[in-house]
Amino acid sequence: MIKLDTKTIDKILKRTMNAIESGKRQIYEIAEAARNEYQRLLSDVETIKSETDDIIKQVDGLEREERRARLRLMEVSRDFHKYTEADIHEAYSYANKVQIDLSVLREREQNLRKRRDELELRLRNLNETVVRAENVVSQVGVVLGFLGNEMSGFCAQVETLQQKQMLSAKIIKAQEEERKRVAREIHDGPAQTMANIVFRAEVVERVLDTDAQRARTELQNLKTQVRDCLKEVRKIIFDLRPMALDDLGLAPALRRFIDIMKERSPFTLELMITGTEKRLANVLEVSLFRICQEALQNIEKHSRASHARIKIDFQKDWLYLIVEDNGVGFIEQEVLEGKSDSYGLLSMKERVEVIGGNMIIKSEPGVGTKIFVQAPVKL
Repeated sequence: MIKLDTKTIDKILKRTMNAIESGKRQIYEIAEAARNEYQRLLSDVETIKSETDDIIKQVDGLEREERRARLRLMEVSRDFHKYTEADIHEAYSYANKVQIDLSVLREREQNLRKRRDELELRLRNLNETVVRAENVVSQVGVVLGFLGNEMSGFCAQVETLQQKQMLSAKIIKAQEEERKRVAREIHDGPAQTMANIVFRAEVVERVLDTDAQRARTELQNLKTQVRDCLKEVRKIIFDLRPMALDDLGLAPALRRFIDIMKERSPFTLELMITGTEKRLANVLEVSLFRICQEALQNIEKHSRASHARIKIDFQKDWLYLIVEDNGVGFIEQEVLEGKSDSYGLLSMKERVEVIGGNMIIKSEPGVGTKIFVQAPVKL
């Protein structure tokens, strides 16, 4: 049997995650710098456009003045009897001054136009840089999500090759089930809606010239379907990775997730938060959120409960989490020894141990289940 140095593998995995996280931060900083530079250049472009418009107006006015000065010079130059030498000299000097001023303004106008064109080109390039950087950040986030959520602490729990193979099989099974679920949701939801949207668009196209009223009605229905499709897509995205978790933290993300579950779950659901809410390290927030998510999904699928509750208590050094329900329960020993299809609970236990916490499961058939988690506030 092959022996694996799981500590070394775990160390390599953590270093890889740290390197990817560092790269993600650097790419994000590049995107932010490019975005800030874009806003600054945008302001500069507006300023230069305004200056260019003013110069163009001045050039137009000075060109008219220059034509009048030349006409005046021609006039005094033709009639020596009517105008003195001083008049001729004055007309010549004024015409010359206007020409010089006009030449200066034209040169300034050309410089401003050139500067404006250069800045607009830089704006386009910066915008492309921002878009590319944001795409890379998103892709790196997917990689980090996979490594952080699915592989963190994996090696620390594997003591033998046989255990690793058994757990790997369960991981693959869970991943395939999750892929099937997402694919099914997309097929039954957005995909069907989009197909119907295409059909209705074709109907609108056919009746647009012959039945305007029906076309308007179909367009209204089309708008409603697009909104519903967008709502379903956002729900799927939230299930995969709630943006509120990264932007606002654990408690707001849980509130949003519970609000969504309330809409579809047959049981009542309650969230209680005590202590002072605070942001935690990303790996802590992700792990605790996934624990709650997995626990609630288990309750939804298996418990037949009528009520479930999540309690979170923020303390100075520790966070305490309780997930409980009044469902059918189970025999703890069978689950923890892997005698049942219990990857969800084993995965939760693994996540807790990875972040340096403790997890206790209390359950009895017919009584319900309570999961108690103690996790450090700082890693």
